[in-house]
Amino acid sequence: MSESHSKPAGGSVLDRPLTDFLPHRPPFLFVTRVIEHDGDTLVTEWDVPEDLPAFEGHFPGQPVLPGVLISEFCFQSGAILIYATSQEDQDSVGVPVLTRIVDARFRKIVRPGETLRAEIKLTERLSNARYVTAKVTSGGKAVLRLQCVLAVAPAEEG
Repeated sequence: MSESHSKPAGGSVLDRPLTDFLPHRPPFLFVTRVIEHDGDTLVTEWDVPEDLPAFEGHFPGQPVLPGVLISEFCFQSGAILIYATSQEDQDSVGVPVLTRIVDARFRKIVRPGETLRAEIKLTERLSNARYVTAKVTSGGKAVLRLQCVLAVAPAEEG
């Protein structure tokens, strides 16, 4: 990635643009807003667009949001949490990456126009690894539960 994102310079994650915490940009930015941040817990939402290009082929006439995009929403939310809770991670030069998916369980199909809500919890820090659990709901119904490991990978030189 040649373009780096700016790192948070202070202030609450609730008051700053998401792009201060993530290198992602549209059309691959899936967090619409941060709802709540309390220590090692973050709540985010994604307003799933009716015209999301993925729906054109998944599945025509019966659009279903791909589980990989729901998972990516969790990973992006986890990256925001990492940067929002750790000065060490804020000061590191690099990009947040997924290193492991421990478990993922999908419970509900997501359709165009739904709003997903993710509750992300940082459960452990080990070296540069951040262990995260995520619960995603839509309309109060469970969509996905997963556990994963995220890390800040060094930025490329040049």
